[in-house]
Amino acid sequence: MTDLAQGLRLRDDFPGVGDWHYLDSAATAQKPQAVIDAIASAYGADYATVHRGVYERSANMTLAYEAARRKVAQFIGAASDAEITYVRGATEGINLVAHSWAGTQLKAGDRILLSTLEHHSNIVPWQIVAEQVGAQIDVVPLTQDGCIDLDAMAAMITPAHKMVALAHVSNVLGSVLDCRRAADIAHGVGAKILIDGCQAVPRLAVDMAALDCDFYVFSAHKLYGPTGIGVLWARQELLDVMPPYQGGGSMIDKVTFEKTSYAPAPTRFEAGTPHITGVVGLSAAIDYVQAIGLDAIHAHECALVAKARSALEDLNSVRLFGPDTSAGILSFEVQGVHPHDVGTILDEGGVAIRAGHHCAQPLMNHLGVEATARASFGLYSDESDVDALVQGLARVRKIFG
Repeated sequence: MTDLAQGLRLRDDFPGVGDWHYLDSAATAQKPQAVIDAIASAYGADYATVHRGVYERSANMTLAYEAARRKVAQFIGAASDAEITYVRGATEGINLVAHSWAGTQLKAGDRILLSTLEHHSNIVPWQIVAEQVGAQIDVVPLTQDGCIDLDAMAAMITPAHKMVALAHVSNVLGSVLDCRRAADIAHGVGAKILIDGCQAVPRLAVDMAALDCDFYVFSAHKLYGPTGIGVLWARQELLDVMPPYQGGGSMIDKVTFEKTSYAPAPTRFEAGTPHITGVVGLSAAIDYVQAIGLDAIHAHECALVAKARSALEDLNSVRLFGPDTSAGILSFEVQGVHPHDVGTILDEGGVAIRAGHHCAQPLMNHLGVEATARASFGLYSDESDVDALVQGLARVRKIFG
């Protein structure tokens, strides 16, 4: 575990942080100067379209764009860059799989398995496709400390389940899924499994071969990169049977008014002019994170969460959610105080947290609350952020008695 007195000491790399106690990294991470500079260059002296121009700058940008795809593949342990599809974010990645795989492979009577703690983006797309094809959705319960109950999953899954979709790390509780065991359970009945890696990729080293899932999605903006760009990883044989999600330029082989043939994956799923500068920013973010090391980042965040949990446990009016081993995320409530009021008072002291249902209303129902307050850490977070959070909550308790 990282020594908090030493820490990562990276705050100065992030111009958006400064003396601000930013504890909302699970929503979106601040950007290091290296990423900002890469995006500025991509919009400036380096800017050109990709895949279309025969002039030198376009060719150079195309090389950078595709080099980023190879970098992403290496970063997550993909077998090939052909397994990497650029999407607008994890939400689009899940919708793509729901539409192009589940929507064409599932039929009436098939079942989809989710969990109680899923983000709305890993619930609603499956509800849409289930309604379209006549499938049913089942929900895996949680353990007492807020982890997906894989024993319950093993007991309830059947050969009728064709798709399983679970979060690698909960965006509310910080609980970490044993992805390999979940994949083994799913594959044991012939089901495919999608993992939502949004909260995992910024803090855990992931390897597609080791996880043995079928689909994996994440967004760049939680990985210290830009908004509007994300990644869908999928096994090549699954991509090959999936029809296009959207039509337009770039994703075609040949177009006539009588018939259109499509490019192979992943190009088939990347219609239109892509988010070129977003891909450049994602590449720079991966470089930045890899230079630090995900093991060091995870240890640093775990140390901060442990310190925060210990401090908040001493406050009688504060209820903590999630396991002691939560990864970078700590949700809580101050009894008798709405989370929005907690967030407002903390903001007055320069502490930014999240307050609300965190796009996880079924989980809120399970917890018996309308909303929670959530502090989430990043690699730029330090001990001062925890101290400011605790001091701010002392003020909340004083104001509300």
